[in-house]
Amino acid sequence: MSTPSDLTTFVDEVEDLLEKIEASVLALESRSGDPELMNQLFRAFHTLKGSSGVVGVTSISHFTHHVENALDRVRSGAVAISAPLVQAVLASKDHVATLLDATLRGTAIDSARGDAIVAQLAAMTAVDGPATPVAVAALPRAEVDYLIEFQPGPDLAAMDTSAEAIFASLAALGACERLAADPDGATGALAPWRFLLTTSVDEPAIHDVFIFVASAGELQIDRGGSMFLDDEPAAAPVAPVAIIAAPVDTPAPSAPARAAGATVRVSSERLDGLVKLIGELVITQSRLQQVHSQHPIADLASPVEAFERLIGDLRDGVLGLRMVPIGTMFARFHRLVHDLSADLAKDVQLVTAGDDTELDKTVIDLLGDALVHILRNSMDHGIEAPDVRVAAGKPPRGTLHLSAAHEGAHVVITIADDGKGIDAAAVRRKAVAQGLIAPDAILSEQETLALIMRPGLSTSQTVTQVSGRGVGMDVVKRTIESVRGSVTIASAPGQGTTLRLALPLTLAIIDGLLVEVEGGRFIMPMAAVMENLELSRAERHANNGRNVVVVRGELVPYVRLRDLFEMGDTREPLERVVVVAVDGTRCGLVVDRVIGPHQTVIQPLGRFYRGVELFSGTTIMGDGRVAMILDLASTVHHMDRAGVSPPPAGVRGHV
Repeated sequence: MSTPSDLTTFVDEVEDLLEKIEASVLALESRSGDPELMNQLFRAFHTLKGSSGVVGVTSISHFTHHVENALDRVRSGAVAISAPLVQAVLASKDHVATLLDATLRGTAIDSARGDAIVAQLAAMTAVDGPATPVAVAALPRAEVDYLIEFQPGPDLAAMDTSAEAIFASLAALGACERLAADPDGATGALAPWRFLLTTSVDEPAIHDVFIFVASAGELQIDRGGSMFLDDEPAAAPVAPVAIIAAPVDTPAPSAPARAAGATVRVSSERLDGLVKLIGELVITQSRLQQVHSQHPIADLASPVEAFERLIGDLRDGVLGLRMVPIGTMFARFHRLVHDLSADLAKDVQLVTAGDDTELDKTVIDLLGDALVHILRNSMDHGIEAPDVRVAAGKPPRGTLHLSAAHEGAHVVITIADDGKGIDAAAVRRKAVAQGLIAPDAILSEQETLALIMRPGLSTSQTVTQVSGRGVGMDVVKRTIESVRGSVTIASAPGQGTTLRLALPLTLAIIDGLLVEVEGGRFIMPMAAVMENLELSRAERHANNGRNVVVVRGELVPYVRLRDLFEMGDTREPLERVVVVAVDGTRCGLVVDRVIGPHQTVIQPLGRFYRGVELFSGTTIMGDGRVAMILDLASTVHHMDRAGVSPPPAGVRGHV
């Protein structure tokens, strides 16, 4: 068995391979004749077999050996791709994940499950009697001789891998002979490992055998067998390989190009620790700047300014390390939709867009379960059965659109289906019946649709294994709001439903606007701030005494933070109105003074204040005082409940 550090590397590699396997299998359903997809799938299982054998996880290597044999039948063109075969390969992928989990936990392995999958694959890929229709182009391969040399480096001693283990993995690929080391070369632990392999597999499969030791030495592979023979001209040396090489018919990238694309795995705990240190630096920089402003020294002006700029660049760089493409999460939902389509007897396709949109990994980790709830509800409640869709004049196949895009300092994830939509009247009736709203309550369409996110409310007439118990959407709302995001719903009867999740780019540090009310300091997220303007005594009494201000010919409602927080009714002769935009709605927040921009390190609220709606967190100022971070979405909703709402569209300031 390998050392823990080697096993960690192995686990990361297995997780990547399982993702590739799932994506390849699902793609084969619509592109069953694509030989490259089939080769990718075969190579992934082959790499799993070789890598698990090298690190000593025999349960995976033995199981994947049988899967590889079955896939080789398909790859050779002897067996056609079919829906049951796709399901069996997906079950194989799931079983590998189970075997890995059992290995890590040290628990018993369910061998019966693996045996059943192997038997199923064997039955589907057996070639008896007439040839099975060919769905994948036949790829006959002649056997080729490869001379292989691996020169161990000093780091290999820390790995629990021997030449014998590598020889055993190579022998699984074909006839293999271990050659004596070069008598003129190094001896002992640093003596080169030399092999002669005769096989029909492609060169990447050989690189896979060395995948966990390639970084601890130099690997050379000579196709045709002339590299080590004295009576043959020497071939040009092959560049050392530290990653899986490209197929033999593709030019290998040069060493500098490969280094430019190299990646390093870093644990999320280390990144979180680095972000915390950056937060401390930002606070220290703020203190330094404040002290310098109170006690200016000419010689310190330039260093303080440079320090502020460097801290800003460092902050952006470190936060960028936690940004990952959202496509890493989107990819797994194809399997979810595939399996649910079969369970619900519906034909649904998932279309994704904006996969390269980046979001903080912490947000992505929290978001996964929420999106699962939404997709399951869309497929169960929203998209109709094929016969119902045809009767309504729709195509039998339903479509789920899942997309992500940047909007300012937020990422907006949109989930849209082309189903039957939400019956707002039914939602209202159910809410009244459950006592969630009064029978005479006046609600807008958006407020009515938002009722589906109340705990226990479900318009489904039956409870299924997928949904219908009234749980899920309330969890979605709490999850999104826990990361300072918001959820909006739009629906059209017979046409479908769209949910928009607006999420902050990061949870750690934001650019804020520092304001003051009655000596207290508050932070507004700068991304939502549109502008700020003066509010004179005369303007307070304009517009029939309503709390609205004219901004370029349009009325914008406002609320005084001193009134909202009950901080006294003393009013400055000249106040400031900060105009913010939340979910497309503009409103004003009246403060005593606007201090200016402030890099804000977000600190969570204590457990006694988690129920306070108007604040999303706190931050520590340069002088050690605490400032509250305003939750602008909650503030706008509070204005609506208080009757201070935006005027209808088109209303002008002179009305």
